[in-house]
Amino acid sequence: MFPEEMFAIVPDALDPATCDRLINGFAHEMDEGGLVQGQAATHIRRSKITWFNEEQEPVVCRRIVDLVADVNRNVFDFSLTEFAEDAQIACYAGDLRGHYDWHSDVGASDVARRRKLTMVIQLSEPDQYEGGQLQLNPAGHFIDAPMARGSAIFFPSFVLHRVAPTTAGLRYSLTQWVHGNPFR
Repeated sequence: MFPEEMFAIVPDALDPATCDRLINGFAHEMDEGGLVQGQAATHIRRSKITWFNEEQEPVVCRRIVDLVADVNRNVFDFSLTEFAEDAQIACYAGDLRGHYDWHSDVGASDVARRRKLTMVIQLSEPDQYEGGQLQLNPAGHFIDAPMARGSAIFFPSFVLHRVAPTTAGLRYSLTQWVHGNPFR
């Protein structure tokens, strides 16, 4: 796989009204997201997160399924089998220098080991925060994800990425992982 095939961008994956509904509907449910392997690690991650599923947001989840199917068919062609985790909404606050240092989404747990495709959708308007850029490093060079509200970026879950420190305002994003048999 060549670097230019290591990500796909879908502008307007979600409309502004849906982005607002997700932020307003879930912001009050957020808990500390700085846990890494069950322990507080704010030097690695400082954010608040919450989760939602198809029962809570059937229209959004249907949209995610359609986006994943289209992008995977046209770009990645991974063997995907399920959504083993709910979708995550994260908030990175400027007053706390919210961030998530370099990492991949493939982890040690059974579920995280089967993550194959990551999708991140920007929920905030870019003028509502400073910093907080989602950056990918698929092959030794940085790629900045689009900051346009409602835009989605897809990448293999093994690709290194980070959320740079947010220096002002609030940055909200939606992340969904898609699972299959582990890469070999």
